Amino acid sequence: MDKLSIEGGIPLSGEINISGAKNAALPILAAALLTEEPVLLKNMPHLQDVTTMIQLLNCLGADVAVTERMDVEVSAAQIDQLRAPYELVKTMRASFLVMGPMLARYGAAEVSLPGGCAIGARPVDQHLKGFTALGARIEIRDGYVFVKAPGGLVGGTINMDLVTVGGTQNLMMAASLAKGKTILHNAAREPEVVDLGNFLNAMGAQVSGHGSATIEIEGVPKLMGTQYSIMPDRVETGTYLVAAAATGGKIRVNCTAPDTLQAVLEKLRLAGAELVCGEDWIELDMHGRRPQAVDIETAPYPGFPTDMQSQFMALNAVAEGTAVVRETIFENRFMHAQEMNRLGAQIVLRGPSEAVVHGVSELRAAPVMATDLRASFSLVVAALAAEGTTLIDRIYHIDRGYETIEEKLRQLGARVRRVS
Repeated sequence: MDKLSIEGGIPLSGEINISGAKNAALPILAAALLTEEPVLLKNMPHLQDVTTMIQLLNCLGADVAVTERMDVEVSAAQIDQLRAPYELVKTMRASFLVMGPMLARYGAAEVSLPGGCAIGARPVDQHLKGFTALGARIEIRDGYVFVKAPGGLVGGTINMDLVTVGGTQNLMMAASLAKGKTILHNAAREPEVVDLGNFLNAMGAQVSGHGSATIEIEGVPKLMGTQYSIMPDRVETGTYLVAAAATGGKIRVNCTAPDTLQAVLEKLRLAGAELVCGEDWIELDMHGRRPQAVDIETAPYPGFPTDMQSQFMALNAVAEGTAVVRETIFENRFMHAQEMNRLGAQIVLRGPSEAVVHGVSELRAAPVMATDLRASFSLVVAALAAEGTTLIDRIYHIDRGYETIEEKLRQLGARVRRVS
């Protein structure tokens, strides 16, 4: 099993290009099932999760090809399998997003209950409640969800009990081919939801209000093929900026979208970073200074993203002062805290949703183990700031969500290598 060896204590310096957003790419790949015409997707990140979704589309009968320019072309002219198997869905929660497109286009789907990172219960009840409101019949047995709408879906009003990104996306896709209008209340507002809505509209859908708490979808009889470029990854952007801040460095990230991570940039400024933003780039300069501790409380967009919580915990571990980190989205997302303490951090958990981080002047290298996708890179951030060489085990978690991590870190002057 591969590991990352990181020699820390070196301020990051230089510039990198940000990849396409994983959390936008996966639902858009699923949405390609809505049309029989070819879809060409540009700026697609080449990650393990994307590979898993492509394998799932192939399993369902779609033809997926990677072009010479590393774009992805999906042709789902005829799906010959409406069952998304456990073997694939268990590895990645986003696999559940094929349910909406299959149900909308073919009137039936069988999808295994999802897996993914072990960061708490992330139920699919809001997905199923919405499908029911659109006229689907649902049965759960043997670990699979069976949905049927033999007469097709019919638009309706759906009031979601909680904000769910995946639920919003699944229902947007399903409603795009339903008869009549669908209104989603308490919808997720994340930029990745906006990107999906823009993609659906590029295929001829009639989606409006995406980016607000109320989304309206006027169903159409058929969607067309299109060419579309995936949005930049705001989590990858924030992660590298935090890594630079934790090491007292100076970096520039290109091919990004500053307007999608204002909450993160605000916290970085509070931590002492000097930030300059352009239309598609961000420069961060710590002027060699140690960061200041910043309190964090996660919230649905436009609040502070849960996917950036662990990286800021690593920054706070080496900051001046004490910070409180509160996780309000998932109930089991502090597994990285004990691993950071192995590096000399002083993190005290106050229950499952609150941590107190007492900043220390220096972390020391130690062997650590990754526990989930974002926590994996938080250990990278801590290792980059630590003295000595840290070995991070189980980095397959990182490969699920960060493209060419060693190459990008080396571009920023880090001493990092992958070892077996």
